[in-house]
Amino acid sequence: MLDAHTRSGGTAPASPRATATELAAAVPGPAGAAAVRLGFAARCARLLFSPWARFSVLVALLVGAAAAVLLFEPQRLLAHGWPPQLGGVVAALIFAVAYGLITVAFVPRPLLNLAAGALFGSELGIAAAIGGSVIGAGIAFGLGRFLGQDALRPLLRGKFLKSVDRQFSRHGFRSMLAVRLFPGVPFWAANYCAAVSRMGWFPFLLATALGSLPNTAAYVVAGARASTPTSPVFLIAMAAIAIPGLAGAVVAWRKRHHLRG
Repeated sequence: MLDAHTRSGGTAPASPRATATELAAAVPGPAGAAAVRLGFAARCARLLFSPWARFSVLVALLVGAAAAVLLFEPQRLLAHGWPPQLGGVVAALIFAVAYGLITVAFVPRPLLNLAAGALFGSELGIAAAIGGSVIGAGIAFGLGRFLGQDALRPLLRGKFLKSVDRQFSRHGFRSMLAVRLFPGVPFWAANYCAAVSRMGWFPFLLATALGSLPNTAAYVVAGARASTPTSPVFLIAMAAIAIPGLAGAVVAWRKRHHLRG
């Protein structure tokens, strides 16, 4: 139904489709056809770059990456098939990049940390593993921020989700540091949750590097000393892995009623 302004002789705003069609009719020849093509291209661009279209791309990328990991098992190459003639800082850098790429596809980090220790020893292995953790977290954070945030933020409803989002957005560094230090929180889940929030890049990456250090170092040292399982260093490393995990399980058990609520 036309409004009062239209009935009194005013003009109603035209839709983009109508505008393009009228322009094509008013401007005969190639110019009109170009206007129609331009309007169609603009609508396609809006559709392709819409939040849910970008989120679909993110899901497809993650599914493809997970399928590639299951099919080719690149973590086995890092753990057992590393070329023996490739060593030193350059090899550690290559390992860190490969580490980061496959952690985006949900490969468990403990296996990679053990491999870093076995391949490079304690000091260089810790550096490679922490570097790979930061690289993988940065890639996941970027993918989640640019491809998933706009689609998922409107779904943050309910008291719990809003509370978590508010905590991550306002206190990004200390929230992410606590998540990285607490055992049992999946690495990939923390990455994508942080990406959906309004946490900044620098607090996220710095908290990832610092918070991942204790657990990562314990696994790397255990991998480096795996050939001497009765040595004090190996036993201390295993205790550093087991005690935080046990403490996390106890805390989760005591807070189970709050988690259910």
